[in-house]
Order: sequence, then C-alpha cells, then structure tokens
Amino acid sequence: MRRRISLYIVVVAIAGLTLAPLLWMIGASFMQPGAASSFPPRFIPENPTLQHYQTLFTRMNLPRYLLNSAVISASITLISLLLNSMAGFAFAKYRFPGRDSLFRTLLAAMIIPAQVTMLPLFLLLKQMGVINTYLGVIIPGMASIFGIFLIRQYIFSIPDSLIEAARMDGASDFRIYWSVILPLAKPILVTLAIFTFMGAWNDFLWPLIVLTRDSMYTLPVALANLMGEHVQDTELMMAGSVLTVLPVLVVFLALQKYYIRGILIGGVKG
Repeated sequence: MRRRISLYIVVVAIAGLTLAPLLWMIGASFMQPGAASSFPPRFIPENPTLQHYQTLFTRMNLPRYLLNSAVISASITLISLLLNSMAGFAFAKYRFPGRDSLFRTLLAAMIIPAQVTMLPLFLLLKQMGVINTYLGVIIPGMASIFGIFLIRQYIFSIPDSLIEAARMDGASDFRIYWSVILPLAKPILVTLAIFTFMGAWNDFLWPLIVLTRDSMYTLPVALANLMGEHVQDTELMMAGSVLTVLPVLVVFLALQKYYIRGILIGGVKG
C-alpha cells in the first residue's frame, strides 16, 4: 500500500511539472500588462482581462491566420489519410514484384533528416509554380513514409478471409478498400490523423520558407512575427500561444479514445 501511494505521488508530481508551463501560459494570457514578469511566477491573475485576446482578433488579423492554419492542416490530414491508407493497403495485402524491396527502401529513407530535403523540394516546387501558395505547403505533407508504415502494420492484422469473401461477392479492389479495409482500420486512421494534424498545425519552418505574403501566413509563423514586434509584451505572446495550442488540444481530447485504440494495435473483431 505504501509503495502504491509513493508511486501515485511521483506520478502526480511529474504530471504537475508537465502541466505547470501550460497552466502558467493560460494564466498569463489573462494578466494585466507586465504582471507575467513578476517573480516568483503567478499562475492565477489578480485582475483578469481579455484585452490581449481582443488585441489579437481586432488588430493582429488573427482570424485570417487561424483560417490559413485550419485549411492547410485539414487538407494535409485528409489527403494524407487517403494516400497513406491506399499505399498501406497495397503493401499489406497485394503481391507484386519488388514489393518488399520497395518498402525497405522507403523505410531506409526515414533516416534522412527533413531539413536535408528542403532545398531540393523547394526548387522542385518552384519549377511547378506553387511557391507562395497553399498548395506549396500542402504537397510535401500529402503522404509520409511513417503513415504508410503505420497503416500497413495495422492492415496486416485484418484477416485475408474478409477480403476473399468480398471478392467472391463481386466487390472490386476499390470497393474492398473503401467498404472493408477503411472501417476496420478506423482506430489507426484516427491515430494517424491526430499525428498529421498536429504536425501540420505546429509546422513552422516549411510555411516560413514557402509563404512570403503576410495574408497567407499560418498561425505559428504569424506568432513568430508577433514576437518580433511585441517582444516585451509577454501577456500578448501567451494569449497567442494559447490560441495556437487550443485547437490541437481539442482535437486530441475529442479523438483520444480512438488514439489509444490505435496505439494498442490488437486483433480485429469480425
């Protein structure tokens, strides 16, 4: 019993240390100007105010940046789920020459840092004429090796007998993919959707490279520019950070059940 209590205390302490910066960020966003710089730091504002959020929405064109991030993140997530699930299904259930060699080559490419590929990718997109467009931000995230690998491993657990039964009923390959594979792979698809959406929403470097017009900036890029202009306004920065974190947190909490099921990949119930 004493050991269990000690374990709970350690877990609560670690959770508190993890949540402390987030709680301070939220509290600081409601503080009066200059109050967040006090020491020791305060978590609860004495005179709460919404003026920093009002400033972001009325003077900083924040709704436009939120819309940009939402459109780009949602587009990348939906397209990525479609393409990654198709590729994962093909690698898991189809036999074709060079399948295993091709898949091993894809896995080997995962060791290449993303920063190394940015210059050739930028030059390629420049030749395509999509620099400084939403499409230029979306294209690199339309498929990922990690996504293909994750879905492939999950689809391996789907019995081949279900696919054979569907073929005997006259279902086409696309019908099998759409009506059999996707419903059964829902947990892993939601898991991948969370990873993809979070990555696209929080991505800073690639949108900064591709986009040059202020009206097209995503929220992280706009927030970085805001920090340059209002470096002393800590409370305003925290309000912008809260608005950046909030959508991702809401998505994660809403899909948490499926996320856990996707991580704990198990058997498929027929």
